[in-house]
This record gives sequence, C-alpha cells and structure tokens, in this order.
Amino acid sequence: MTMMWWAVVGLGVAASVEDFRTRHVPNWITVAGCLVGLALAAFTGWGSLGMALTGGALGFLVLLPLYLCGAMGGGDVKLMAAFGTLLGPMGILSAAVFCAAFGGAGALVARVRGARAIPYAPAIAAGVWMVLVGGSS
Repeated sequence: MTMMWWAVVGLGVAASVEDFRTRHVPNWITVAGCLVGLALAAFTGWGSLGMALTGGALGFLVLLPLYLCGAMGGGDVKLMAAFGTLLGPMGILSAAVFCAAFGGAGALVARVRGARAIPYAPAIAAGVWMVLVGGSS
C-alpha cells in the first residue's frame, strides 16, 4: 500500500471513530489530513500540488451548501476537503457520489430506528474508500 492509501485509511478511521464517539470531527484530524495530502502531493511536483489544492477546494465546496442550510456539521465539510487533497479533483467528485449514497442509506436506517441524525464521517470515509478501491481517483 502506498503512503496515500495509508493516509486515506487513517484519516477515515480517525474521523469516523471521533464522529461516532463525540458526534464531532475535530479540527486536528481535518487539518492533519490536509497537511498530509498537500505534503504527499508536494513530493511529486508542482502539478500534483495544484491538483491536491484543487481537490481540497472542491471537497470543501461540494458539502458547503449542506453546512450552510444546517444539514451537516463543519467538521464533515473540512473532512471532505482533507480527502480532496489526497484524491484530487476527479477522485473527490466521484467520492461525493458514493458519500451521498452511503449517507442516504445511513439516514434511512436511522429514520427507521427513530434517530433524527447520523454521524456523517463514516459515510464520507466509505465513499472515499470506494473510490480508492475502485481506482477512480
């Protein structure tokens, strides 16, 4: 496994555990994810660094409307940005589709069980992992 794989898996596990435990994705996790993504990209050149920055911006922007309307926490938005630095723009856009599917399934299960909200970091991590395993990034 490459360093990027380890970073994606570690970021997803750390964020999911914290979100399940506290219903919060702390900044130290998302900032560390962004820094690792940017550092890994910087080692391969300016072009890769530009792709990581673009992926981070797209990851942030794709979930920002949900945060602004109160449907999602800020930690989830920042987590998607961190994953964007690791996957790049095409990878994070593909992951967003899977994240929505996993999040929708989780919300449906929660609704059936009478819960009003779900921790969304696990859905984000699962969507990103699908892209990583499928090779779409």
